[in-house]
Amino acid sequence: MITMKEWMELVDYKITEGGDFGWDCYGSNSYQLSSWNGLHDRGGWSFNVVFSTKSQKVYEVAVCDYTNKRAYRMINSDYVKKYNKEAKTRGEMLNQAWDDVDYVDLEVDDDFIQKCLAIKAGEVYDTRVSVPIDLPDNVMLALMKMAHERDITFNQLVEEILKEYISLNNKL
Repeated sequence: MITMKEWMELVDYKITEGGDFGWDCYGSNSYQLSSWNGLHDRGGWSFNVVFSTKSQKVYEVAVCDYTNKRAYRMINSDYVKKYNKEAKTRGEMLNQAWDDVDYVDLEVDDDFIQKCLAIKAGEVYDTRVSVPIDLPDNVMLALMKMAHERDITFNQLVEEILKEYISLNNKL
């Protein structure tokens, strides 16, 4: 999970709003900060962070790209179940960012950071989601050899394998 320092650097230390986070899932010391450029459409974005005022632990970060009607977030894995449970109790839509736009949940810090930097700069960015995988060394080596033999990158091969796996499971 990204840190407060990383989030503050993403927003160039420009805070536009803040207040107590109104839900209980992150504890009584949770606070939310926002950095919004003031635009709701073309060129518009907002960055949000929920964190502990005591420990500075980050519970959740989100970015809203109003230009492309996309929203991304990361919820600290230690709190996802608590967040989901409270959202259901409150009758809230788990994934809704605004209107008809749902959050895309991310798991890789760098994926979130790269999307944020591009959104803030008004640049085109990769909308795919990075997925962390942990492979034993022997499997990694075998896949690297396979990718080399096919003259593609390791990442391309893994992406193909994951797409095939998902496709097969969707047919079941």
